[in-house]
Amino acid sequence: MITLIQRVKNASVSVDNKIIGEISHGLLLYVGFEDGDNLEKITWCINRILNLRTFQDTEEKMNLSLLDVKGSLMVISNFTLPADLNESGRRPSFTKSAKPEMAEGLYNLFIDECKKLSINTASGKFGAMMDVLSTNDGPINFILKR
Repeated sequence: MITLIQRVKNASVSVDNKIIGEISHGLLLYVGFEDGDNLEKITWCINRILNLRTFQDTEEKMNLSLLDVKGSLMVISNFTLPADLNESGRRPSFTKSAKPEMAEGLYNLFIDECKKLSINTASGKFGAMMDVLSTNDGPINFILKR
């Protein structure tokens, strides 16, 4: 599983010109699932993300977590994250990406696990062409691989 984490002031996701999810202050997560991903990996990643000190304290040091600031999550599925760009040729290889049926189940599980923890969580629509708008705060971006 690969997650691109962005600290945002706000984010929204639209499908067919209709907003289906939006958050204010929080983290925008682009999540790409790979073969072999499972609930254990999802739980580890969520706990890591929620407790990462990515928000500034009163001294402008990144000492606060999403939980500390009571921030929100926007979760977007992104099958291109596990792409291999190092193979020969110019086309990315997606051989490491989970098959769509598996990835959709993992994506829904990821969202459900966040909501079980009472985190305000919005999401995109799996497999849809989405327009994601965000105001990056910093910019602060991290890549988490598990």
